[in-house]
Amino acid sequence: MIKARLFGDKISSNSEEAFTMYEKTRWGEKKEGIIEYTGVEALFLVSEKKMEIFLGKKEINYEGLMKKLKKNDKKIETKFIVFSDLRRKGYIVKTALKFGAEFRIYEKGVKPGEDHAKWILYCVKESEHLNWHDFVAKNRVAHSTKKNLLLGIVDEEGDVTYYEVGWARP
Repeated sequence: MIKARLFGDKISSNSEEAFTMYEKTRWGEKKEGIIEYTGVEALFLVSEKKMEIFLGKKEINYEGLMKKLKKNDKKIETKFIVFSDLRRKGYIVKTALKFGAEFRIYEKGVKPGEDHAKWILYCVKESEHLNWHDFVAKNRVAHSTKKNLLLGIVDEEGDVTYYEVGWARP
C-alpha cells in the first residue's frame, strides 16, 4: 500500500511501494526523491485500495479526495471514468495538457520514455456539446504531433465508447 501526502494540489509519495509501482507500471511521475501523482491517478489508486492519502495526520478517503479535486477540475468525474476504464484494460494513461487534451495513451506494453504515446484523448459526457471548432483544433494538434485523436464518450450509465479520429485524403 502506497502512503501518500496531499500538499496543496500535489499528491506525492516517497515510499518504496510508490517507486516499485512506478517502475512496473508507470504510476505517477518520478521527481527528485518522490513520485508525484495526478488527481485521477490518486483517485484510481485509492479506489483500488492501493494508496492511502494523508493531509497532515488525517487520511482522506475517495469521496473526500473527489470533493477536493472537483474544486479545481469540473471534469474530474468524467476523466476518472475514462482513465479507470483504460487502466483496467492495460493501457498507460498520462496527462496531455500541452496537447490540449486530457490524456496521452500508450499502446499496451509501451512505457512512457521508451516510445511516444499513440493517442491523445479528449473526454466528454454524451450529454455535452462539442463544437466543431474545438473538435478540429484537437484533431489538428493530434495530427501535428503524430498522434491519433481518441474521443472517450461517457454515457449516463458510466460506460465509455471510444472513437478514433484520423485524417483521410480523398
